Amino acid sequence: MHVSQKNLCSRALDVIENNILPLTADGVVKGNKIFGAAIIKKSDLSLVIAGTNAETQNPLFHGEISTLNAFFNLPNIDRPPPKDCIFISTHEPCSLCLSAITWTNFDNFYYFFGYQNTRDDFNIPHDLNILQEVFNVENGQYCRKNKFWESKNINTMIDEEFASNRGDLIHQASRIKKCYAELSRTYQNLKEKSGIPLN
Repeated sequence: MHVSQKNLCSRALDVIENNILPLTADGVVKGNKIFGAAIIKKSDLSLVIAGTNAETQNPLFHGEISTLNAFFNLPNIDRPPPKDCIFISTHEPCSLCLSAITWTNFDNFYYFFGYQNTRDDFNIPHDLNILQEVFNVENGQYCRKNKFWESKNINTMIDEEFASNRGDLIHQASRIKKCYAELSRTYQNLKEKSGIPLN
């Protein structure tokens, strides 16, 4: 089944707003970061699983890791092969999550906020810092298309649409950004009490 870029953007925004954000809102008041993810089927874009950051439970439980754990805990009959799925991440995955997506055999991921947004808008610089200090990757410039997967920024995809197709997408994206700005303020106020090593 071929899915148009507009339909994929629209569905990704719907999943972020209606499936990931409510989970993240609950997680943030517990001291967790604002990151979340979801997995949908390529065939019909139906939701398989959504998850959010749970670092107050375990510092490794980033949004993507929590989602992958939930995905692989599904019964085999309910779990499609990763290659038949689309991985959606609210924020561009850190080095841990890039590796996890690779090891679990997904051939794609789509993200809403890039590394610079995470650092500048949400005051969480660790993704860029770790890529620089550990892997000597400047400015987050990893290979976004490689033999394992291809990654795409949802906002860039929206910008690439014809003007006549962008209105609803831009409106929804703006609404989502406002929600994350509010969640970020809550997280920043609570993070010192969270116990997360890199808060």
